[in-house]
Amino acid sequence: MTEWWFNTRTGEVEEGPQSLWMDRLGPFESYADAARANEIIAERAKQWAQEDDEDF
Repeated sequence: MTEWWFNTRTGEVEEGPQSLWMDRLGPFESYADAARANEIIAERAKQWAQEDDEDF
């Protein structure tokens, strides 16, 4: 299975881990998901914050 990564330095999607770990987000299952990496991460962070609020 191919893994896709988003390079935060260049703003480009990479097939497989091509850049340094500190410059990439992923892995993602598809090119499309990697291309919207920032959006996906923001959605996950919002969900985690809501779950944390429910615990208190």
